[in-house]
Amino acid sequence: MSATMGEASADTLRARNAWSGLVIEVFRLNGDLIEAGDALVRDLGLTSARWQVLGAIALAPAPLPVAHIARNMGLARQSVQRVVDDMRSDGLVRLEPNPHHRRAPLVAMTPRGEAAYRQAIARKDLWADVLTEGLSPEAIEAAGTLLRTLQQRIGASHGHIATIAASTRTETQG
Repeated sequence: MSATMGEASADTLRARNAWSGLVIEVFRLNGDLIEAGDALVRDLGLTSARWQVLGAIALAPAPLPVAHIARNMGLARQSVQRVVDDMRSDGLVRLEPNPHHRRAPLVAMTPRGEAAYRQAIARKDLWADVLTEGLSPEAIEAAGTLLRTLQQRIGASHGHIATIAASTRTETQG
């Protein structure tokens, strides 16, 4: 049972404010990462979205269909399909037959895509060196752990979202 706004303890209010601040910073970070990532790999024929899809392909143990790539990335299948279609037109990926599903081909990198991805990763490593200078690996790991924990809690909270939305809708309409 959670406290309502009027009954919230000082710690609850502090956690709510900290959460709101963290969410805003994550949104800002996401925007900055996309903008900087685009600049970092633009001359390779990549965008942050293309790089992200190539990364999902590279990290998979075997070629995957678009739907699985999208699920692994936490994105909509349609948006990943558009990126894959564009990269296929540019020769960065190819589609291979899927023995398990005739209408869902497997996405694999072409040699050109593999080369672009390798260059992107090399640039990312150099950029990471600049960004992490003076930060302890433990602090970076702790931040990653916190973000993964919050991501898992968000995923597990979807049932609560509908309940919260319904209860507050009733309160505001009543």
